[in-house]
Amino acid sequence: MAGLLLMTSLAGAVPATAQTGGAGPPGSTTTATTPAPAGTTAALNPAGSATAPAGAPKPVRKAINAANRIRTRPYIWGGGHRSFKSRGYDCSGAVSYVLHAAGLLRRPMVSGALGTRWGAPGIGQWITVYGSPSHAYMVVAGLRFDTSQAGDSLSQGSGPRWRTTLPTAGGYSSRFSPGL
Repeated sequence: MAGLLLMTSLAGAVPATAQTGGAGPPGSTTTATTPAPAGTTAALNPAGSATAPAGAPKPVRKAINAANRIRTRPYIWGGGHRSFKSRGYDCSGAVSYVLHAAGLLRRPMVSGALGTRWGAPGIGQWITVYGSPSHAYMVVAGLRFDTSQAGDSLSQGSGPRWRTTLPTAGGYSSRFSPGL
């Protein structure tokens, strides 16, 4: 009987994990980002900018262009919150700037709100935002846009940058814009 109960409880847990794109519970080390379908991954250029895939929807192209505009700005705590235009950006300010430019956000949001109130829970095909009470980053067309250097072997400077490495999503909530 105990074995049957265990199997029943495990069977119920698998669909919940699948619905979140493989993300485990907060604090887990399971990577929540699934491989992008062929033709949906942006290219990281040698100088550090990104190029959208040929078939990317307009909001995705706008998001990538916006991220390219601020990708060399310095990290400034609170940057991008008073106004989308800033001389530097913090993590949530950078994510907010990109979402706004893509037509997906009206006002800047802090990290915790990006992880709980923006979009819908889960993983998007093109854009996914990861938020926790203390940090936010996003994955756009398979590339991470982040102010953290987590998972990078080389320092690319402070502030928002494109990165090819994807950190584990433990402790983060994933959100996406339906249709993207």
